[in-house]
Amino acid sequence: MGRPYPALRTTAALGTAAALIAGAALGAAPAAVADTPAAPVADSAPSLTFHDIPGSGGITLKGNVFTPAGAKAGEKHPLIVPPTSWSMPQIEYLAQAQQLADSGYVVVSYTSRGFWLSGGRIEVAGPPDIADVSAVIDWALDRTPADPQRIGMGGVSYGAGISLLAAGHDKRIKAVVALSGWADLIDSIYSGRTQHLQAAALLGGAGLLTGRPSDELDQTLTDFLGSNLAEEQDMIAWGRKRSPATYLGRINASGAAVMMGNAWGDTIFPPNQYAAFFEKLSGPKRLEFRPGDHVTAEATGLLGLPNDTWTDAHRWFDRYLKGERNGIDQEQPVQLKSRTDSGYEGYPDWKSVGAVEERLALGGTEKVYANVDSGANGGITLLSNALDQFVKLPPVASIPLLPRTFASVWQSERYGSARHVRGTARLHTTVTSNKESGTLVAYLYDVGPLGLGKLVSNAPHTFHGQLPGRPFAVDLELFSTAYDVPAGHRLALVIDTVDPLYIEHNPAGARLTFSSPGADPSYLSVPLREK
Repeated sequence: MGRPYPALRTTAALGTAAALIAGAALGAAPAAVADTPAAPVADSAPSLTFHDIPGSGGITLKGNVFTPAGAKAGEKHPLIVPPTSWSMPQIEYLAQAQQLADSGYVVVSYTSRGFWLSGGRIEVAGPPDIADVSAVIDWALDRTPADPQRIGMGGVSYGAGISLLAAGHDKRIKAVVALSGWADLIDSIYSGRTQHLQAAALLGGAGLLTGRPSDELDQTLTDFLGSNLAEEQDMIAWGRKRSPATYLGRINASGAAVMMGNAWGDTIFPPNQYAAFFEKLSGPKRLEFRPGDHVTAEATGLLGLPNDTWTDAHRWFDRYLKGERNGIDQEQPVQLKSRTDSGYEGYPDWKSVGAVEERLALGGTEKVYANVDSGANGGITLLSNALDQFVKLPPVASIPLLPRTFASVWQSERYGSARHVRGTARLHTTVTSNKESGTLVAYLYDVGPLGLGKLVSNAPHTFHGQLPGRPFAVDLELFSTAYDVPAGHRLALVIDTVDPLYIEHNPAGARLTFSSPGADPSYLSVPLREK
């Protein structure tokens, strides 16, 4: 049985959600939600009820339902199902769910299995999680005035990944909004065969505090953080099973309209893997990138405040679940916001972003000693790129003061006009190591007249099984971005071997040499916006 509560207006939902999210962050159980009276509001508001929803495998999922006000008997409404983010309780989407219900949607949100008071164990978007989605849809069609022909999925982070995966397994899903999610789990936290230490540790710790990890998750995380390379193929297979990219054919066959949004500086799910997946989608699609880190682009909307990301999410659902001609399908499907500008740029596809290539030659021979942080680094997960988003303060380094013993540095000439970096910079170089394994991290900086470099992008690369003393080629994609380099500045590429964001694999005494053979010169390809 559901427990009915007075309808919530936006201000009431904002206060309740903020208080309960704060309590969740401190470890308080969310059960008090059901006993918290809402402020009296107008009778025309949608109603909110809390429910125990049967999940797959006999577990119970804690959920809530917003139903549009004044629904007539027998009248059907489009349904949206948002699974909660990693470690978040069921009240996460209250503000957005109310706004959607205000405009005529039934919204059924639930705490993902294994977290808080929902049953089961944390499966990391595994088959039981995807089966839960279908079970929740079945329940909603049976217990609410939901229209079986107009079903949408949407969510943030973990909820985004589950939503994309579900679209490849349940053909009833007609529209998806996936914000700050992943399409390729391996390419997100193991890009360049390098473990993303802070991201994995943060997710693992949050899961342990707020839920019940499965044995498989415990073992996978132990192997991952412990650099157990003997189990690498098992880890990759585990991640592939949980990657929407693996089910691309099914998603395309379903015809679901897919909107994806992410932040340029997302240190948990970097933008590259989203862009690559977007290009392969064949149905209606939209891709939005904005400044920020993981979930920071959507955060204010979760509190009910005006937010561009959520505005477009509502428009997407209105177009593909209600059939409204609101123009979103007539806009350029790729929408980007530069980290240094407030406007939006539209592109017909991802390959049109950064259509102009400018190459920075990496001449000469540079040698670095490993295992020492040069001072160049990618910042701190969630914090550094949020500072870049809100106060335009990305990670910085004094390029002239970087110790050349531990960092190789190449710089362009000063630019006479601005350079509008858009898309994915690519490094090609030749490396010689005195050890069979190693890790390097590449950084691209915007360097001002005084030598202070602001981080534009970075990416790690790890190698194993190389013959010591034998040169080998390295091709590395830096994380995609949109950044405007002012006239009078220059670009600098820095390569070192240690970054707190990543687990490095440099043996003691390791040295790396970067060279540029005449037959295969080294370079950095910088993508620029067409003038």
